[in-house]
Amino acid sequence: MAPMGGMDLINDVLAQGRGLTRDQRNAFLAAWLGWAMDAFDYFLLVFVITDLAKSFHSTVAAVSLATTLTLLMRPVGAYLFGIWADKVGRRIPLMVDVLLYSVIEFATGFSGNLTMLLALRCLYGIGMGGEWGLGASLALEKLPAEKRGLFSGILQQGYPVGYMLAAVVFFLVYPHFGWRGMFFLGCIPALLVLLLRMSVGESEPWQRTSERMRVNRVSARQVFFSRPTLLRFFYLIALMTAFNFLSHGTQDLYPTFLKEQHAASGDVAVVIAIIYNVGAILGGSLMGGLSQRFGRRRMIIISALCALPFVPLFSIAPTLFLLAVGAFLVQFFVQGAWGVVPAHLTELSPDEIRGFYPGVTYQLGNALASLNLPLQALIAANTGGDYGLALLVVTIPVILAVVIVTALGREAKGIAFGGTETGART
Repeated sequence: MAPMGGMDLINDVLAQGRGLTRDQRNAFLAAWLGWAMDAFDYFLLVFVITDLAKSFHSTVAAVSLATTLTLLMRPVGAYLFGIWADKVGRRIPLMVDVLLYSVIEFATGFSGNLTMLLALRCLYGIGMGGEWGLGASLALEKLPAEKRGLFSGILQQGYPVGYMLAAVVFFLVYPHFGWRGMFFLGCIPALLVLLLRMSVGESEPWQRTSERMRVNRVSARQVFFSRPTLLRFFYLIALMTAFNFLSHGTQDLYPTFLKEQHAASGDVAVVIAIIYNVGAILGGSLMGGLSQRFGRRRMIIISALCALPFVPLFSIAPTLFLLAVGAFLVQFFVQGAWGVVPAHLTELSPDEIRGFYPGVTYQLGNALASLNLPLQALIAANTGGDYGLALLVVTIPVILAVVIVTALGREAKGIAFGGTETGART
């Protein structure tokens, strides 16, 4: 391969985005919006944890349990909606899923006590868990194989876009309507996704696979319990556990860290959140696109290792300006690694269970990583409120874990979806 300059690489990445059909564009946009709105609803809670603790006469650690419960319930949603999608197709389960988490988000604004809040966030976790796997499957099954890397990166960056949108809503809505008004508003954008999804056709690879399974009398259960598929399932759970510890370990506590340890105002915390989410969007899109040329595992490992030297800058730097710079750089590379994940997981998933397989492995990793926020809050509580130290001691080990687990695995870059063979590919 001839060496390429930086501008050549960027031009090569941008060229992948041309030539999509209307149905492909709509499917991708629907998946992206669904994931962005899912993250938006999730992070609304992160910005008001302190206020909820005061409203319910509780502690930050107790309210933080809401995020843990949400993450724990996400595998349930991935399982239920994934099984349904493998039976009936992607579209209808996706629309039901979006409606579910929108209604629950609205209901969260009526929480009268901590118990009610925790119960609603459990239900919200079911809706959030169903979104990612089905949206990624529908979008990437429709896209040409040679374009998966770029669109994988852009798709995953719906998450930081949702985070950034939550920050903007906090900035604009919270001063006037408080935390309840934020949750009431949180249902509106997600409902718009339903309209878009009504114009998206069903996944053609799913249709071909469904017909092949019917003719060959092969069940999803048989495919899942085949030895290669089952072993890969547990490997991907380990990989997603490391990834989710990395993502949540560098994001969930950060607004609280800025406000509690550095006396940042709510407005300053929002501005910094916007800055580091811009870094996340740029990094995820770029690294996802580059994975199409250089490979999925290679770009994950490079991105994770590049984040490592900037961890002290984002966690223990003495000024808000340096923390903002560090957070931008860390999120550029952390979400750069994440930008490869949708393509990587869907390519490693058998056709017959692609609605179930990537989403459940992703969300089981989330569940295992759900102790992150309480763990970091506990570390801070036992070190005199040193949230920066909590960020540091969690982030460095999980970066190394992402690198090691990724290096031990395989990839299937560019594999054709909906092929002629039944069962997992190796």
